[in-house]
Amino acid sequence: MRAQRVSLVIASIAAAGLVLTGCSSSGSGGTGSDNALTSRGPITYVQGKDNSNVVRPTIDRWNKLHPKEKVTFKEQSDQADQQHDDLVQNFQAKNKNYDVVDVDVVWTAEFAAKGWLQPLTGKMAIDTSGLLKPTVASATYNGKLYAAPQTSDGGMLYYRSDLVKTPPTTWDEMMSDCSIAKKAGIDCYAGQYAKYEGLTVNVAEAINSAGGTIVGSDGKTPTLDTPEAAKGLQNLVDAYKNGNIPKAAITYQEEQGRMSFEAGKLLFLRNWPYVYSLAKTDGSSKVKTTFGIAPLPGATGIGASSLGGHNAAISVYSAHKATAHDFVEFLESAETQKFFATQGSLAPVVASLYTDAALDAKLPYLPVLLKSISSAVPRPVTPFYPAVSTAVQDNAYAAIKGDKSVAKALSDMQAAISAASSGN
Repeated sequence: MRAQRVSLVIASIAAAGLVLTGCSSSGSGGTGSDNALTSRGPITYVQGKDNSNVVRPTIDRWNKLHPKEKVTFKEQSDQADQQHDDLVQNFQAKNKNYDVVDVDVVWTAEFAAKGWLQPLTGKMAIDTSGLLKPTVASATYNGKLYAAPQTSDGGMLYYRSDLVKTPPTTWDEMMSDCSIAKKAGIDCYAGQYAKYEGLTVNVAEAINSAGGTIVGSDGKTPTLDTPEAAKGLQNLVDAYKNGNIPKAAITYQEEQGRMSFEAGKLLFLRNWPYVYSLAKTDGSSKVKTTFGIAPLPGATGIGASSLGGHNAAISVYSAHKATAHDFVEFLESAETQKFFATQGSLAPVVASLYTDAALDAKLPYLPVLLKSISSAVPRPVTPFYPAVSTAVQDNAYAAIKGDKSVAKALSDMQAAISAASSGN
C-alpha cells in the first residue's frame, strides 16, 4: 500500500546505505538522443491506479499552464508487480510514449543499472536542496541521481491509547505490553506477514532495527550471516510462536491488519500513514478516539522503518526530455506536494512541509512520520531487487511458520541472494 507517502539534521540519514559505489552496469550512462534533452512537446506520464485522486487534478493544473506541452496520463493497474512488469516491457521495447514513469523506490537501482532512466545531471539536473535527504538517496544509484523524489513513506506504530498510556519505544517493551492485550482479550501485534512484498518490508525492518543488514553497499553481497540479522528474524519467529503475533497474521497484508485494528481486535499495528485517516473516519471503526501513533520500536529506541515511496523518472527513450524534466520538478514542487498530502494522505518529500502548522493541523501524524522517515533504512538497494525480495519472502515466511530454523532460513536466503547477484 503506499505505499504510496524540518530541520535538515536528517541530511545524512540512510544516504550511505542507498548510494552505491561499487556496482558496475552495462547501461549506467545511457541518455538516449542528445537532441531530446532540449526538445519540448506533449508527454505521457505513467503511474499505477490513482486511488487517491491526485494525479488527474495535478495533470489538469499542469496542462492549463502548459497548453503546448500537455501531459497524458497512462494509468496502470493497482498491483505493484504488474506495474513493474509493464514498465520493463515498455523499456525493453524502447517505447517513446512512456516519457515520465512512476517507480517504486526499490526499482530505481534496477532500472538505472539497465540504462533505462535518464540521469538527472547536467542540463537535466534538478534542485534537491529542499527535499528530505533519505528521499533523494532513494533516487540515487552509483552516486548519480536518476529520479525525482515524488512521495515518501514510513512505517508507524498504531496503538490503543486507552489501553497503553505510553507507547513502547523498544521491541522488548512492546512484547511485555502484550500482557495487556491478553487481559483485554484481544490480539497483541501485527504487521504484514503474508508472502508478498509487505513481508520483505517487515523482515527488513526487523533485521535493520536489530542492527543487521540484508545486502552490502555494493548491492550484490548478502550480509545475513550475523548475530544481528539472526536476532531480528528471531524476534518475529518467537512472537509468532508464543502468540504475541496472532496466527491469522501470517495471512495479513496491509488491509487485513487495518481492519483488525479498527475493529478493536488488536493492541499494536505496524502500518503506513494511510491508516490514520481511515481509522479516524471509517463508519465501522471502533477506535476513532482511542488510538495513538508512535515510531516503530527498535532494539534500544526508535526502530528502522523500511523507506517507502515513489520517484518520478524520465525514460531515456523520451523524445521530449525538456518537458519531462519540468514536469518532474512540478511533481515535487511544494504546491503539488501539499496537494498530495491533503488530498491523498501521501507523505511529502519537501522538508519544510513537515513544520507547516496548517498542514500539521490537518495531518497530525506528520511529526511521527518525519521521525520514521528520518530513521528509515531502504529495503535492499540492488539491481537484482525482485530476486532478492523473493529470497527474503520465501525464507522468512518459512521461518515464521516454523518450517525452517532461523539459521537455516538465513543461510538459504544468503545463498539465493548470492545466486541472483551472480546471474545464476
